[in-house]
Amino acid sequence: MKRYNNITTLIFDFGGVLINLDLDQCIQNFRNLGLDHFEENLNLYGQKGFFLQFEKGLIGVNEFHNEIRKLSANPLTDEQIDKAWCSFLCNIPMPKVEILLALKKKYRLLLLSNTNPIHIEISAANEFAKAGTTISDIFDRCYLSYEMKMVKPNAEIFQSLLETEQVTAGECLFLDDGIKNIEQASNMGFQTYLVKANEDLNWLLDIG
Repeated sequence: MKRYNNITTLIFDFGGVLINLDLDQCIQNFRNLGLDHFEENLNLYGQKGFFLQFEKGLIGVNEFHNEIRKLSANPLTDEQIDKAWCSFLCNIPMPKVEILLALKKKYRLLLLSNTNPIHIEISAANEFAKAGTTISDIFDRCYLSYEMKMVKPNAEIFQSLLETEQVTAGECLFLDDGIKNIEQASNMGFQTYLVKANEDLNWLLDIG
């Protein structure tokens, strides 16, 4: 395990790091709603088209729903769309919540995520509620792409976090499952760790 030094702040991605993902199930659920070729603008590490616009906060929930409806010959309700879209995100393992709570006693915890209001307000809220907590109870601050109008791996989103937190990159450990995000953060001086799918993260309890 790589050695990390003088860490004051832990910065977590959400999808693929804390919450497990199932892109194939999401694609299948949208196919069941009459959407073909749904995967062309969607993957585990970065989005395109109106999906990217949604994550950058350039379109809202209603516009997102309407863009989805344009891709299907079937009349779709908001609830059908939200259910299919949220199937991209599965579960947050309870041991990870316990690790976060333990780490919170020692470090400042931040969330830095390319995400959208549906996944945060439905998927994230429901999963943390199952553990008897909330996202704001776990994290000292959440940096969410759709609120910031910025996305990883662009340097501006990392720089904005550093300026707001008034910390140096070198005292932060950034955990993400996207190699481009890790490379950008490393180039800016962050200490980094590329998280593997379904990794348990127990090693974080022993970094300092």
